[in-house]
Amino acid sequence: MIVRSKRRGLVAVLAVALLLVAVLGMVAVGCGGNNVAAGSTTTAAASTSTTGTSTSVGATTTSAVGLKAELNGAGATFPQPVYVEWIGAFQQIQPDVKINYQGVGSGAGIQQFTQQTVDFGASDAFMKPDEITAAEAARAGAKVIHIPTVFGAIVLAYNLPGVEGLKLDSDAVANIFLGKITKWDDPAIKALNPDAKLPSTAIQTVHRSDSSGTTNAFTSYLAAVNADWKAGPGAGKEIKWTGGVGGKGNDGVAAVVKQTEGAIGYVELAYATQNKMTMADVKNKSGKFITPSLESTSAAAEGIQIPEDMNLLPLVSDSANPQAYPIVTSTYVLAYDKMPDAGKAAALKAFLTWALGDDGTAIATQLGYAPLPSALKDAALQKVALIGS
Repeated sequence: MIVRSKRRGLVAVLAVALLLVAVLGMVAVGCGGNNVAAGSTTTAAASTSTTGTSTSVGATTTSAVGLKAELNGAGATFPQPVYVEWIGAFQQIQPDVKINYQGVGSGAGIQQFTQQTVDFGASDAFMKPDEITAAEAARAGAKVIHIPTVFGAIVLAYNLPGVEGLKLDSDAVANIFLGKITKWDDPAIKALNPDAKLPSTAIQTVHRSDSSGTTNAFTSYLAAVNADWKAGPGAGKEIKWTGGVGGKGNDGVAAVVKQTEGAIGYVELAYATQNKMTMADVKNKSGKFITPSLESTSAAAEGIQIPEDMNLLPLVSDSANPQAYPIVTSTYVLAYDKMPDAGKAAALKAFLTWALGDDGTAIATQLGYAPLPSALKDAALQKVALIGS
């Protein structure tokens, strides 16, 4: 009787085990296929769908299944490091989507986008009305979309051995690049840095030699805070510099500064960080000297009223937030709301949705880019949702 009882117990256990296996098998079948496809990620707000792509924007889930396309993009060098990393990571989960990006400067990116030699452009500068008109005329019936991706601080990187924690205000920065301050021990710089041992080394300014959104943001800031700069060089992607030497791209400026003792140039924070460059603290509108960082960059975008067209520079440059670094810009992917190739439209939409999600945000942060605040990210994803064919 004892043996029979044990056998009955064993049979019962085996029956339960087989039942569990069967149930798990049914669950695996029901959850297989597209629901566990590579390329799933999460984000945040509206929903849309296109061939091969299902996108829920908000606490978003992006399932991009069966995508196959080749995308070419060109433009700003400021976001190039993060775009390259995003592309590499996205292609690991979507191996049939090939994305090529060339950092040629914002001006060249707008030009190639308008000439339709690329599928998407990239610019740190919001396109001018005449540029938008030309781009939309080149693709009749389509509208240009500006999609912000990350924020970056434009820092004053300098090469002055033995001098750390340099402090500059807007007038000092303007007068250095106007050629009015020519020595590092100039009284105006010494007044801002009373405890620093400033040498009499000549100052060598370094600027962008190409048409650049970084230049546009830097000069727009100076034009807003310094009357002489506004009346002189002014603002734009290209200006007439009063002196100094040029470098192509953020990497070109960074290289010249690193190689030249006494040099100072403006580069994006990520480039300065990656190249271990020394950066100046800059006095903001509240009178505080702010160290460029992800936190002080993001602070410039906190609480802004998001415009429908996404023209953010006037709102984040020289922010009134006491914690904000004053020279901040966003960068944009330029796209059309109607693309001639449905496969490319689906792939670009899936890539940008993924890039603005949690995985893309983590990569951007690691590389020294400030991610979009949540409300702005939701608005950007709404723009992404407009892309179609």
